[in-house]
Amino acid sequence: MARTAAGPGSANRTAVVLAFGAIYLIWGTTYLAIAVVLRTLPPFASAALRTLIGGSLIYLWLRWRSSRPFADLPLPRLIAAGMLLTGGGSGLTVWSQQRVPSGITALLISSVPLLVLLLNWIFFARRAPEPRALLGALVGLSGVALIVAHLPTLSGHVSPPYVIALLCAMLFWSTGTLVASGAVPAARVGAATCVQLLAGGTVLALLGLVSGDWSAFHPAQVSLESWLALVYLTVFGSIVALSCFVWLLTQVSPQQATTYAFVNPLVALLLGAVFLGERVTSTVVVAMVLILVGVALVLYSDRPRA
Repeated sequence: MARTAAGPGSANRTAVVLAFGAIYLIWGTTYLAIAVVLRTLPPFASAALRTLIGGSLIYLWLRWRSSRPFADLPLPRLIAAGMLLTGGGSGLTVWSQQRVPSGITALLISSVPLLVLLLNWIFFARRAPEPRALLGALVGLSGVALIVAHLPTLSGHVSPPYVIALLCAMLFWSTGTLVASGAVPAARVGAATCVQLLAGGTVLALLGLVSGDWSAFHPAQVSLESWLALVYLTVFGSIVALSCFVWLLTQVSPQQATTYAFVNPLVALLLGAVFLGERVTSTVVVAMVLILVGVALVLYSDRPRA
C-alpha cells in the first residue's frame, strides 16, 4: 500500500517539475522571439494573431473530443483572467518591447511574484504571506533592483512610457494570476486555456484596431524570421507554456506559480547577450545569484503544507 500511495505523488511531483521547466525556459525565450517578431510586425496585431490562432487550435482539438467543450466552466471568471493575463499582461509587454530591450523587459516583469503576494494578501486571500515567501520575493527583487540601478551601463536610455506600460502589464498579469488560480480542476486546463486565449486575443485585436496596427500590417513585408518567431510564440508561448501555467495554478500556490518571473530574466539576458548584443557584466551575475536564491525561497516556502 505504501508503494501505491507513493507512486502518484512521485508522478505528480515530476509533472510539476516539468511544467515549471516549461514555463521557465519557454517564456524566457519568448522575449527574444518577440524582438524578432517586432522587426517587421506591429505589436498588438502580432500578439493577437498568435493568441487567437493558438486558442482556435485548442478549440478545434477540444471540439473534436467533445460537443460541449466549455460546459460547466466558470466562463466569466476565465474570460476576465484571459483579458487580464493575455490581453493586458502579454499585450502591454509586447508593446513596450518596441523600445525596452528584451533582457530588461524580463527583469522588470520579474516583480510579478511580489505583486501577487501583496494583492493576494490585501484583496484575495486576506492572509499574510509566509515569512520565507516574502523574504524570497524581497531577495529576488533586490537582484532586479541591482540591475535596474545599472541600466545606463547595460542598455542606455529606456523610454519612460514603455516602462510605465510594463508596470501596468505586471499589475494586469498579477491580478489575472489570482483570478485564474483554482478556477478549474486539472482535468479542464485545456478548455480553460482556450477560453483565456480567445478572450485575451479579442482584447489584443481591438487594441490593434485602436492603435492602427492592422492598417500597418502587410503580410508581404513580413520577414521569414518574424513569421518563424510568430509560429514559435503561437505553439510554445501561447499553447504549451500557458497550458502548463494554468495547470500549475491547480497544483501550487499563485506565488509559487509566478516564480517563472524570477527565472525568465536569466534566460532572456543570456539570449539577449548572445543574439542581440546585450551586455552581461559582473553586476548581472551577482543579480542572477540573488534572483535564484529568491526563487528557491519562494518555491519551497510552503512545501511542508503542500
